[in-house]
Amino acid sequence: MTAITRASQRKIESVVETNSPKRKPRSSSVQRQRSPASTPINWKSPRRCLNSSPKTPPESDGKAVNGVFSNSLTSPIRCLLKELIVKPDWNPKDIEHVKTAKEALHISTAPTTIMCREDEQSKIFNFCKASVEQEKAGSLYVCGCPGTGKSLSMEKVKDQLAAWAEESGLQLPDILSINCTSLANTSYIFTKIMGETQPKKKRNGSLTPLQHLQRLYSQKAESSCVKMKLIIADELDYLITKDKAVLHDLFMLTTFPFSRCILIGIANAIDLADRFLPRLQALNCKPQIVTYRAYSKEQILKILQQRLTRLPFVVFHSQALELCARKVAAVSGDMRKALCVCRNAIELLEVEIKASSKELNHDDACDTSAPPEPVKRSESQIVRLDHMAVALAKTFKSPAVETIQSLPQHQQIILCSVVKLVRGGKKDTTIGELNKSYIDMCKSTLIPPVGSLELSNMFTVLNDQGLLKLGQSRDNKTRRVLLKVDEADVTFALQGIRFFRNCLAVN
Repeated sequence: MTAITRASQRKIESVVETNSPKRKPRSSSVQRQRSPASTPINWKSPRRCLNSSPKTPPESDGKAVNGVFSNSLTSPIRCLLKELIVKPDWNPKDIEHVKTAKEALHISTAPTTIMCREDEQSKIFNFCKASVEQEKAGSLYVCGCPGTGKSLSMEKVKDQLAAWAEESGLQLPDILSINCTSLANTSYIFTKIMGETQPKKKRNGSLTPLQHLQRLYSQKAESSCVKMKLIIADELDYLITKDKAVLHDLFMLTTFPFSRCILIGIANAIDLADRFLPRLQALNCKPQIVTYRAYSKEQILKILQQRLTRLPFVVFHSQALELCARKVAAVSGDMRKALCVCRNAIELLEVEIKASSKELNHDDACDTSAPPEPVKRSESQIVRLDHMAVALAKTFKSPAVETIQSLPQHQQIILCSVVKLVRGGKKDTTIGELNKSYIDMCKSTLIPPVGSLELSNMFTVLNDQGLLKLGQSRDNKTRRVLLKVDEADVTFALQGIRFFRNCLAVN
């Protein structure tokens, strides 16, 4: 009886041992940690480690195990992919979609951060910061072409200055922003400054506002807590008079011994400080100068992409944006022009879709038996190269563009061949290289090329029209050929034709 009981007990213990996982002694784990090379390591894929492991219980609640979350749905990459999946498609027929896209590209929509102007903005902020810390008057002249971010940078500098003053515990200066175009008379700028500096009750009626300011900054202030004043005069070009007296007197306010005035003048004229402020230079009080250069193609493209990334859908084809940036940078570098061109391209897409929907409705009414042809949403409902080319042509009316568009087909092929040959920093090409490129382009589209004599005559015609420049050489094939017009003009003048659009596309 005792033997039977012992045998049954052994069976029960063996069953329990097989069903329950074996616990390894703590000493073995410690020894393994001390000598990691003693046993081979079984590496697992990151996906298996993320989702589960042999030690992970089946009822996982998403808590971290060894610093790795067992619930894979909390992964930030998966969350980002989930957001991308639920993004709606761009629909130019939707009024809200179009409104959102146009607002993102409007001039009045200020970006959260100003790209490609960090250095200039830092110089202006450091100037203001030093003047406030030292309680010292000074003047700064900000110049640059229109649409290069001067006024927008000043708004950001004001915000930065207010945050810095609050953080450092210093007194924020009184900020007076004046747009000189709103002044009925140039001398009224002193009236505005005086109105913000001293109330009317304390003024002497026999003195002009300028004399009041000169007298105020020539005497020591009665109170030691008089705040500094930051004057931002935008569109300073409008203060230019015949004798330049207003400009001289305005900048001279910062040179008085007890002046509390920090003056920042903003204008489009780059050499205004040299041409209209010689007296200040002679007095060794010429303002500091910060120059805003025109935006390059890369900078314009970067700023456009920054504005468009906030949209939950794709509006523009990438090559359309590149064409816009290239043309605007070649003409002016004005960012406002680039934004205007992009909005016009969206309107062109709207008109095209409305016209196509009307034609489709008319065709359906005439023939109801034929099934409708499927339309690719990704290609038909975004702004393409041809939309951007038309918008650019309307914005920049160049005589060269009109001339290129009116040329015969073979002469357009020659220009297209020249553009392809001179890309990549090459200045010119030769008649021999151009002849070969022209023949290859004709063969690719099954267009019979013209003879060598007729081709030579076409080179002469394009040279006479100022589109090409032919060099001199004894051998005709080694004559140099130089493109005399902008490459961007040739590109968007021929973008309306699919053949040229494909040839000029940058691979």
